[in-house]
Amino acid sequence: MQDLPEGTVVLTETESADLMDRMFQLRCACEDLDTAIAEGEDPAEVARMSADLVAAARRAERLR
Repeated sequence: MQDLPEGTVVLTETESADLMDRMFQLRCACEDLDTAIAEGEDPAEVARMSADLVAAARRAERLR
């Protein structure tokens, strides 16, 4: 088996798919917040959506 370069991260197919799912959720949360701001959504709703965005970003940055 060939050695991998130092610093290489290897993900299983399942881990890769899970990471892509979390990145998709993050993008959707960003788009939803952008739309809400553009449409003048209630500040309380924008704040809730912002909290959802932060939570999605935290999930996305984890490698399981």
